[in-house]
Amino acid sequence: MSELVRLCRVDEVKEGEPVAAHVAGLPPFAVYDVEGTYYVTDNICTHGNAMLTDGYQDGGTIECPFHGGAFDIATGAATVFPCQIPLKTYSVEVDDGWIAIRLTAPEAAA
Repeated sequence: MSELVRLCRVDEVKEGEPVAAHVAGLPPFAVYDVEGTYYVTDNICTHGNAMLTDGYQDGGTIECPFHGGAFDIATGAATVFPCQIPLKTYSVEVDDGWIAIRLTAPEAAA
């Protein structure tokens, strides 16, 4: 079973200006516009406890504000040291003017 979770309105996200999205009970998300395509990743750097939305977006790359490490927004791959662990990425859907992700609920134990 999956659930569509709305994160923010499409018009809130501008290219080069990632948006932080918070949903109760879930990790913080970062929402990006890269050349008209929307992407969502976890918002916490895998190297340090930094919010990536406080960093610098350059095209398809997000740079962490703490140590200058970076990630590929589309794939989550760590691209610049000291970051080595990839970011979690999410499939994005646009739902009635909202940027949303589909989360799969774990199956209940029988």
